[in-house]
Order: sequence, then C-alpha cells, then structure tokens
Amino acid sequence: MIPAGFEGVEAQLWVWLVALIRPGAAFIAAPVFGASNVPVQLRLVIALAVGIPGLQTTGFVLPADGLVSFAGFALVLGEVLAGLAIGFAVQIGFAAATIAGELIGNAMGLGFSAMVDPATGNTNPVIGQFLSILGTFLFLAIGGHLMLAAITVESYRALPPGDAWLGADALRQLAYFGTVLFAAGVSVALPVAFSIVLVQIMMGVLSRTAPALNLFAVGFPAAILAGLVLIAIAAPVIGEGLIAAMMAGLEQARMIALGS
Repeated sequence: MIPAGFEGVEAQLWVWLVALIRPGAAFIAAPVFGASNVPVQLRLVIALAVGIPGLQTTGFVLPADGLVSFAGFALVLGEVLAGLAIGFAVQIGFAAATIAGELIGNAMGLGFSAMVDPATGNTNPVIGQFLSILGTFLFLAIGGHLMLAAITVESYRALPPGDAWLGADALRQLAYFGTVLFAAGVSVALPVAFSIVLVQIMMGVLSRTAPALNLFAVGFPAAILAGLVLIAIAAPVIGEGLIAAMMAGLEQARMIALGS
C-alpha cells in the first residue's frame, strides 16, 4: 500500500516532465544553450526552472489517460514544436554572424582556413568563428538568454499545453524570417568585404602595370592585412549589426510565443 504522503508523487513527476519539454526543445535549437559543450544535466535543470513557473500559470492538468495515449502524444508533440520554433527563431538571428564571417573570410582569401566550432562541432571559417564568438558575448551582454527564458514562460499563456499548435501563418512567418539571416549577414559583412574587393581590384590593376610582380606573393598578404585592419575599424558597426539581427530573432520568437 502506498503511503498517503506519496500518493501524488507520480502525477507530480509527470507534470515536471511536461514542464521540461517546451524549454528543453527551445534550448536545443537556441544559441548558447544548444551548444554541444553545455552539459545536458545543466540544460535540464535550467529547462525545469523555466518550465515550472510557466506551467503553473496555465492550471495544467494531465490528460485522463496519461501521457501514454493519443491525447498525451499530441500534447508532447505540440510542446516540442512550439519550443523548437521559439529557439529556431533566435538561432536564425544569431546565425547572421556566421554568414558575415564566411563572406568576409572568402573576400580575404581565408575560405580554406577553418576551425572547429565548439558550439556545433562543425568546421567554420576562421573569421566566421571569430564573429560567432563575438556574437555569443553580445548575446549574453544584451541579456538574450534572459529574454529567451522570459519568452518561453510567456508562451504558456497564449499557447497552453495541449493547445500549443502553431498556425500556418506563424510557420510561414518563421520561414520568411529566414531571409533576414542572409540580409543581416550581408549587411554586417558589406563594409569590410566591399573594401577588400576594392583592394583586390587595385592589386589586379597593379599586376597589369607591373607584370613581373608576383600577384600571389603580394596580393594575398595585402588582402589579409587589409581585412584585419578593416575588421578592427568596423568592429563597432559589426557589433551593432549583430545585435540588431539577434534582437530581430528574439522579436520573432516573441511573436511565435504570443501566437501571432
């Protein structure tokens, strides 16, 4: 016979499991939280700390047949989709740093030079890795991780568990928001990349006037040096562009959380 003090333990554990799903899915898709070097245990603790307050605002009650039923499966699937959409919207804005780094690196001639990204485990160009690290610092500096947690909690009001299915308009807006990724990446990289292209054009003209000049021996170091100097000069503008892209991603995530 189960002691009276432990009668509701199983139901409470199921409620905590439901509270883990949406924040956990959002953190898997979101930047910083979804990095491979973040321990899973820490991610679970943070997801539970975010999910329980949000779930308490809805008066959630477990389905009559439990989670191992059609209603429970639909509830879990809706929670996963809502969390992934919120985290993916933030990730789209954050990925502008990688796009900008690839454009600048290719303009500098460093497209062949790559490093392993600790966040994803993939290889990215050196400049892209640098801007990704810069974007991580800026994301934490503007409180993006706190905004993401607040957005996830707010989503429980407009999208309560069991009714968290995103509409076609929300999914369409999320797909269209992907164009912001390329536009933001190009706008961030444009000042530096365009200036490097001008340097390369100048080196091409110089090679025509002095054919004996080894273009690869002179042009390649000149492009790298010009790129490093231009990145240092344009660092404030690059930072502002990355912050604007990340804020756009957070705003899109908020729109999804509000069901609009």
